[in-house]
Amino acid sequence: MGAVDPKGLSALANWRWILGLNLEQKKAVVAEVSAEVSRAQAIVVAEYRGLEVSKMTDLRREARKSGVYLRVLKNTLARRAVEGTPFAGLSQHLTGPLIYGISPDPVATAKVLNEFAKSNEKFVIRAGAMPDAVISAKEVKALASMPSREELLAKLLGALQAPVAQFARTLNEVPSRFVRTLAAVRDMREKQGAAA
Repeated sequence: MGAVDPKGLSALANWRWILGLNLEQKKAVVAEVSAEVSRAQAIVVAEYRGLEVSKMTDLRREARKSGVYLRVLKNTLARRAVEGTPFAGLSQHLTGPLIYGISPDPVATAKVLNEFAKSNEKFVIRAGAMPDAVISAKEVKALASMPSREELLAKLLGALQAPVAQFARTLNEVPSRFVRTLAAVRDMREKQGAAA
C-alpha cells in the first residue's frame, strides 16, 4: 500500500465544509436572498432536474439581461428567506431541486423562465408568487404573456405624447398658413402691377 496523502485525509475529515455551507455562510445566503425578496414583486420557482450546465448558463445570461435575480439554493434556506414576507405562502411549493427567479418586475421573471421552459423540456415551472398571492404554473405562463413594465410605460408615454404633438403641429400651422397667405397676396399684387 502506498503512502497516504495528508491533504487527502484533511479533505475527507472536512467533508462538511466541502459539501455544505457553514452557519455563517447560510446566514449570508439567507440575508442576500431576503434583500432581493424585499424588493421583489414576483418570485417564480422552477425545477431544473437533469438540465445541462450550459443551458443553465444561458438561462442566467438571459435573466441578467432582464434584471432577474436567479439563484439555486436549498429549499430550507429559501423558506427562511421568504418567512414573514408577503411571499411566505410560496413555502408549500418548495420541494425538489429548484431555481428561484426574483424580480421587481413580475412580468420579466415570468417571461424569462417561461421562454426558457418552452425550449427546455427538463425545465418545469412549478409555481410563483406575487405579494400575498401564490400563483400556479399556468398563471405564471399567463403572466409571461403580458407586456412588461417598460412596454406598458412606453405605450402610456406614446398615448400621452400624441395629443401634445398634435397641439404643437396645430400651433405651427397657424404661422405657416399666415406666411403662405402673405406670399399669395404678394404674388397677386406683383401680377396686377405687371399687368398694369
